[in-house]
Amino acid sequence: MNIIFLGAPGSGKGTQATKIANDFMLQHISSGDILRDAIMEKTPLGKKVKSHLESGTLVPDRIMSDIISQRLMSLRLIHQKIDRRNGSPRPFHSDESERVHSDESEQAPRSGFILDGFPRTIEQAKELEKITEIDFVVYFKCLFQTIINRLAKRRICPKCAKVYNLMTNPPFHDEICNDCGAKLIQRKDDQELVVRKRVKIYETQIKPLLNFYRKKSILHELDGSLDQNNVYLKIKEVFCLKR
Repeated sequence: MNIIFLGAPGSGKGTQATKIANDFMLQHISSGDILRDAIMEKTPLGKKVKSHLESGTLVPDRIMSDIISQRLMSLRLIHQKIDRRNGSPRPFHSDESERVHSDESEQAPRSGFILDGFPRTIEQAKELEKITEIDFVVYFKCLFQTIINRLAKRRICPKCAKVYNLMTNPPFHDEICNDCGAKLIQRKDDQELVVRKRVKIYETQIKPLLNFYRKKSILHELDGSLDQNNVYLKIKEVFCLKR
């Protein structure tokens, strides 16, 4: 089963994607994680997208589509990228995207995937349709101020990547990771001014994308402002209905 989770930054889609993926043996593919990994590793791709993420602007459609296509192929979740216009393989733009790590390509394939943070535009959605089918889409609706509060309080461990929230899931000691003892950091794209810009850009682009999937009768909307357990149970209900 192939699923898309849509929602503004801070809507909770990443947290829920991890839980659902583990429960139903799906591959969780986070576009944000892929890009941040590239930045940390200082790859050519990372250098190109760093300014986009830190300023709150979107990475170009062509780059994002190729990144996701390569990740799906490396995990054996699709077999070949086909250009439906002529039935032949469509080459990747190797100058704008990176191949994923070889250890990921050797993992055993799961029964499907959850795309977290992709697509964000109609163009990306259409590119995705060329390589795979989507069973359903979940949209996490969330109040603007709730998103601001969540992201402004989010902290990340730079060593083990564990995520905290200073209000809802704080560390035991003042901004120190419970697991490895490293000092927690705030990502630049979680700072309030950047968050506000990210959410405004997202809101302008999400409406046509929601209509795109609504017309296909595969869109399910959930209240992402609810507590995590309630949201999780509602997603499972949708998932079980679609299986």
